[in-house]
Amino acid sequence: MNYILFDSADYENLKPLTFTRPIAEIRCGIVSISEKWNMRLRTTCSWKTQHYLQAKFPLVIAEDNIFINATVLPTNELVEAIQKLQSSEGLFYNGECIAMRCSYEEFNTVKTPISIEFSGEVKQIRYPWHIFTYNGEQINADFELLTAGRTSQKLSTTNTVMGEENIFVEEGAEVECAILNATKGKLYIGKEALIMEGAIIRAPFALCEHAVVKMAAKIYADTTVGPYCKVGGELQNAVLFGYSNKGHDGYLGNAVIGEWCNLGADTNNSNLKNDYSEVKVWNYATQRFMKTGLQFCGLIMGDHSKSAINTAFNTGTVVGVSSNVYGAGFPRNFIPSFSRGGSEGMQEYALKLACDTAARVFARRDKKFNEIEHALFEYIFNETQQYRRF
Repeated sequence: MNYILFDSADYENLKPLTFTRPIAEIRCGIVSISEKWNMRLRTTCSWKTQHYLQAKFPLVIAEDNIFINATVLPTNELVEAIQKLQSSEGLFYNGECIAMRCSYEEFNTVKTPISIEFSGEVKQIRYPWHIFTYNGEQINADFELLTAGRTSQKLSTTNTVMGEENIFVEEGAEVECAILNATKGKLYIGKEALIMEGAIIRAPFALCEHAVVKMAAKIYADTTVGPYCKVGGELQNAVLFGYSNKGHDGYLGNAVIGEWCNLGADTNNSNLKNDYSEVKVWNYATQRFMKTGLQFCGLIMGDHSKSAINTAFNTGTVVGVSSNVYGAGFPRNFIPSFSRGGSEGMQEYALKLACDTAARVFARRDKKFNEIEHALFEYIFNETQQYRRF
């Protein structure tokens, strides 16, 4: 069977994170949504996403396909129901089609499939804050998938360990003189990852391959440090997708950071308003600030964005793609893509300068900022022009 993960209308709600990736490439837990489906379905799904992303994330079409709403987090019960679908049947949950078996032509028509209602529980990543909200439980679920039938590497006796049965260490990982508390959830340490001396970590926690936790870092539960990330200071219920750095002291909480970001030394985000009221966050679909239903919500940052030393982000701040934030005081709590500045004012960050910076950053990881990446930048730059009216 050919499986395709498709972007729903929530693609707009999930910006700025989905400016640079399909919904299925959002990381929540240890792995991305697509990797969760791949593991459970024992296949490789392709993507039906926005036209400008399709060159980087190609679509594979067969005569018979199962299309799955990419916002949906998989479970065994859900996978079983999807695999039972017959041609022209759709699996529905609360009136929404979450999976459909059909040809590509049928999927693109307005024809309503034969409806089958799913009676189990469905959780979906519809807004950026759902990523950190569901992160702890997704770490635990991914842990079971990734480690089933496998044996963890042994931890050094220099570490102080609680709940060792809930810890899995991949090959090549180094952990010395750290305090690891896995009594309340799973703790995953990826291949060739490094936890330096003095780090204190509470589970659920995931450190993905080649990622680094620096000395004396304090990391609270429900945090994911994605592949090739470096983190230091204090983190709480934060998700870093990959290739991003928060290498120094400072607080990051109830936050989502995309790829290729860098938070300067002593960058902090607030995650609680002084009056303890509900946090509102900028929403691209409605073009206004919307209620999150949350009392705790920190920073949402799109790919390739940076902050200077001593940057302070207010509660519920959204930063777009390839922006540079600096200066004293709190910057505005919606910072458009390709902008630079802070509380004293913003200006446009020229496309050529942004591409040149990204190319240098890629080169540090032995990657090339190629024509596909450049085309993405150019499209997003033009698409977000309307927000840069400084």
